[in-house]
Amino acid sequence: MPVDIGELTFLEQLAEQFDIPVPEYLTAEASRSDIRSALGRWGGKGLVKPDILSGKRGKAGEVSVVTTAAEAMKKLKLAAAAEINNRNARTAYLVQYVPSEQEVYTAITYDSRWLGPSFTISLKGGVDVEEITEENKKTIPIDVFKGLDAYQASNMLESLGCPQKLISLLSRTFVSFWDMFITTGMRMAEINPWRITSDGKIYACDFKGIFDDSNYRFGEYGRNLPEYPEGKTEFEEDMAEWDAASHRGQAHVADLDGKKVLPILFGGGASTIIIETLLEYGGDPIFLSDFGGNPPYERMYGTIERCLRHKLQDASLLLILGGKANNTLIDVTFQAIADALRDFFERNGPVEVPVVVGRGGPRLIQGVLTLQKTLEDLKLPYVIFGPDTPITLVAEYAARLANSAERLSFDPAHDKQE
Repeated sequence: MPVDIGELTFLEQLAEQFDIPVPEYLTAEASRSDIRSALGRWGGKGLVKPDILSGKRGKAGEVSVVTTAAEAMKKLKLAAAAEINNRNARTAYLVQYVPSEQEVYTAITYDSRWLGPSFTISLKGGVDVEEITEENKKTIPIDVFKGLDAYQASNMLESLGCPQKLISLLSRTFVSFWDMFITTGMRMAEINPWRITSDGKIYACDFKGIFDDSNYRFGEYGRNLPEYPEGKTEFEEDMAEWDAASHRGQAHVADLDGKKVLPILFGGGASTIIIETLLEYGGDPIFLSDFGGNPPYERMYGTIERCLRHKLQDASLLLILGGKANNTLIDVTFQAIADALRDFFERNGPVEVPVVVGRGGPRLIQGVLTLQKTLEDLKLPYVIFGPDTPITLVAEYAARLANSAERLSFDPAHDKQE
């Protein structure tokens, strides 16, 4: 059975052992000061990537360029919650950005034409191998008893028109790449791209590989491989099933494993901005959400009921926030939220959690009055911001409140801002 690994495992377990040059990196657990120091060494730029067993992370928009420690820490949390092609990230990491004058593609895999391993090189690194034309790549079979030698690699590079000053360096590095492949029992390994800097340094900047667990060489490495999430959390599965049950209003969520703010968010791009603001100010959001699409009452009630059932007991603050809607009826939305809160309290008992609200759109006043009465009946402290308050300021307020040891006092005359 094949066993996949990604770039982070390669960086942590294989690159140094086989003398393969790679960029510096930091894991998601790195401190702000470590990240700041690293960015200083790297010329002020790094890449945040999810550790996920899926290709095309960049095309999926899950690789981010960062220039500050604060930005990196926000993006690391978001990347750790990434989902691509129904696969979830295990964690995230920050890697040094490497400017280059040349990129190179390489892959080693078993080839049915030769009933053995083959080695492929292209000077068109950074694109999918399917996009590389035959004249721009070179593939040769490798004798498993003799292995790949620098002379073979040199000939391949020269035939592709590689600059002479790079051939020797690349050839020696490719031999190390082969040694890793054959020694660890891999059935496929790809580095794309190798990036070569203006001063002639080479770095393996992305990696994916597959082990053959029936190969005896795999034994010692297989015991140390990380476990990746098998799929969605119970909450995500519940919400995905609910979302698919009707086209009338979206109910998209992604667990962020946060511990503080439970975010009921509306508005697509606004949701992402709100989450990033919460992260920046320590709000530690429990999940990323995007609700709306003018859902009917039953649809909105079911969405909120699931969020509360799965997550409210763990929350420090409930945030109900979105941009100014054009079509979504706010009174319907807020009535559903209010009823879901009442029903949660009846089933589970009271929860001491402040509520921060910010919304705009059709029938806002009716919706605010409905939600306000419910919050007061449930004795939940609250602040309601009007539609002219920027969502980033509301999110910042919520994050700071969630972090505060002093809870919001319940004084409707003082605490409401409508």
